[in-house]
Amino acid sequence: MLKKRIIPCLDIKDGSTVKGINFEGLKNAGDPIELAKKYELEGADELVFLDITATLEDRKTFVELVRDISKELSIPFTVGGGISSIEDVRKLLEAGADKISINSSAVKDPKLISDLANEFGSQCVVVAIDTKQIGQTDLVHIKGGREATELTTVEWAKQAEALGAGEILLTSMDGDGTKKGFDLRITKLVSENITIPVIASGGAGSVEDFVKVFNETKATGALAASVFHFNEIDIQNLKQQLKTQKISVR
Repeated sequence: MLKKRIIPCLDIKDGSTVKGINFEGLKNAGDPIELAKKYELEGADELVFLDITATLEDRKTFVELVRDISKELSIPFTVGGGISSIEDVRKLLEAGADKISINSSAVKDPKLISDLANEFGSQCVVVAIDTKQIGQTDLVHIKGGREATELTTVEWAKQAEALGAGEILLTSMDGDGTKKGFDLRITKLVSENITIPVIASGGAGSVEDFVKVFNETKATGALAASVFHFNEIDIQNLKQQLKTQKISVR
């Protein structure tokens, strides 16, 4: 059985870490390099960096930031935001990223998933899915959550796996930043319908939320931002508490 991973996420805008609620109302959460170093020391298993406005802006500064971060880190880190070509990925991997995350670009051009998997290996390709329940249907959203698509979440996850994705980063937009707990329903649905690892994201507010997502779904990773950024949950303490609940962590 795969050991569970605790993954802090740093949303980057203009070189700073920011955090909002339901993808809106962003506030500054600190320097990404300092946070990255802190999380590694605390025992994070991986880190995710998302350049949340990269789709709209020039992304050169972000490559520099990735290079600076990679000098400070020994744990794996995933980079996402504005990636739409093999060349984009090559630059980020050369700058030190271990994996890349694609979202809007994969929805617009699903072949990008297989192109990247063929070029760099499936283990490098994370497909991020931003999902929101509209009526009774879970729909994939793109452009930083601003635009609904007609793709249903489970079907898109299955398609991404078939195309060569190595992992799914599943963010519940309904849960994002609310601290009311991970969306167990959609996480369970997706993780039971595919065989590649699923990282649950959106809604972590307490240690108990991590216990539930690992006990009640097949997610192999749990990602959170504000509870770590604002020192509400200490990663070392979280992992110790998961172990006491017989949850196998790295």
